[in-house]
Amino acid sequence: MTTQSTATTPELAGKTALITGSTSGIGRATADTLAALGAHVIVSGRDTARGEAAVGEIRAAGGRADFVAADLGDSASVLTLAERALEIGGGRVDILVNNAGVYPFAPLADVTEDAFDQVYAVNVKALFFLTKALTPAMVEHGDGAVVNFSTGLANMGVAASSVYSSTKGAVESLTRAWAAELGPSGVRVNAISPGVIVTPGLDAVGPGILEQIKGDPAGRPGQPEEIASSVAFLVSGAASYIHGVVLPVDGGALATL
Repeated sequence: MTTQSTATTPELAGKTALITGSTSGIGRATADTLAALGAHVIVSGRDTARGEAAVGEIRAAGGRADFVAADLGDSASVLTLAERALEIGGGRVDILVNNAGVYPFAPLADVTEDAFDQVYAVNVKALFFLTKALTPAMVEHGDGAVVNFSTGLANMGVAASSVYSSTKGAVESLTRAWAAELGPSGVRVNAISPGVIVTPGLDAVGPGILEQIKGDPAGRPGQPEEIASSVAFLVSGAASYIHGVVLPVDGGALATL
């Protein structure tokens, strides 16, 4: 008599996923979630100690992970990250999550050229060239998923946010253009627009933001794991017919403006 195993193969088994800005916050939660689903995750960020700690914890939980240090404000570092990711993935990265971003707020009169260039370098240029470097192998394989990160500020006017919000407007435009360009080859490109999420960076936004969200349907800030689960959905087979969307995961904030 034979006994049939009831074990199932994890959804992302055999996949390699690169998550930028994944040593803490939303990126870290995403790395944990994708690793739990079977993906070999590549954790990336500037802080080597936090990156190695993240990898150690993922491995201790039974997942597969590697850390690659990268400064996305530096073009050479971006290209090195892409090269190392391809090496780790055996020539292909199946999932790219462009999570990393910087979000300084300043009135127009106070924005310097250096500050402008730095925000665009991290939020747009790095995302662009990482995607450029990693999607050809996805196209060749006929399968892959890219998830970019936007913000509700890309669709509303908020004082002192012009540089940051404009970078995310660019990200949304790139998401739609890449979906049209790469979708016929089997590569799906989508974006997530998070609301107010409890992360180390929340304090930088200011205490007033928590008052503003009390009128949202959810009535509370989100947790990093709630964004991570949305990323997991978009890169999974369950989202196979979804291309070029910007998914608000914001407690209903945009819906009730």
